[in-house]
Amino acid sequence: MAEENKIERIKCLIIGSGPAGYTAAIYAARADLKPIMYTGMEPGGQLTTTTEVDNFPGYPEGIDGPTMMVQLQQQAERFGTQVRIGMVTEVQFSKEVGGIHKACIDNKTWVEAESVVISTGATAKYLGLPSEQKLRGGGVSACAVCDGFFYKGQDVAIVGGGDTAAEEATYLANICNKVTMLVRKDEMRASKAMQHRVTSTKNIDLRYNTVVDEVLGDQVVDGLRMINNETGEKEEIAITGLFIAIGHKPNTDVFKGQLDMDDTGYLITQGKSTKTNIPGVFASGDVQDKEYRQAVTAAGTGCMAALDAERYLATIESEEEVTA
Repeated sequence: MAEENKIERIKCLIIGSGPAGYTAAIYAARADLKPIMYTGMEPGGQLTTTTEVDNFPGYPEGIDGPTMMVQLQQQAERFGTQVRIGMVTEVQFSKEVGGIHKACIDNKTWVEAESVVISTGATAKYLGLPSEQKLRGGGVSACAVCDGFFYKGQDVAIVGGGDTAAEEATYLANICNKVTMLVRKDEMRASKAMQHRVTSTKNIDLRYNTVVDEVLGDQVVDGLRMINNETGEKEEIAITGLFIAIGHKPNTDVFKGQLDMDDTGYLITQGKSTKTNIPGVFASGDVQDKEYRQAVTAAGTGCMAALDAERYLATIESEEEVTA
């Protein structure tokens, strides 16, 4: 009976199933780390909500996000990765080098791991309007760099007042006919340099004290109704794309109190590595990257995390052999 209750021991546990997680799985599996991945609440990550991926190397005709994630899963499984549907709801990380880490799956089953790769990603913040949610993938996007190309020469709008919003507004202004930028306060919180870039770009129509009242359109975005939050005045404009740039929330709540994070919750990694403050625990992808947030950069850090995990485990094994 005792054998039946034995906790499963995993050599390399991967938490999260976006490009970072699957790339880590591919490398870890090829290194014979026998990785086991738990997919989390959104199997495939943010790319499953992206209709067309045109900027990932190797796809000259582009590929839709869900298809790409299925292919990444198949590639990881081809080398022996076990992909399991489930969410890590609690962790107990050991602070000792060579220590065993514990993770609880779906609030009921505990597993042990010699190494852990965290690839839980970040979730884009949306406004929460029903009309906005209905048209996600139909003209509403949270990534101008990913999707802006599809609106070349068209009129679009962007919501936000920080550095990311300012950067994406100027990016869109280079390829779109007109960009209407909605800032809910009477000033932008972006840096002075970024504000200057926005105000000096002729085809950006900057609207302060303005918020989205409703996104217009049935299947795709064809307009926007905005409201001045000081005067209450409403105005409708014709647009084909709406970009939300009000920030991301890293999916790190479960690691609070155990892993070092910055003031917004992103995991802090050491130098150019994916090492966290806990030996044997590595972080890759958007969960530790608030600068680039691209599928290709996430995949790159997933590779790094697997290599870091492989080297860590090899060091532990060699030390054990010396002391044996």
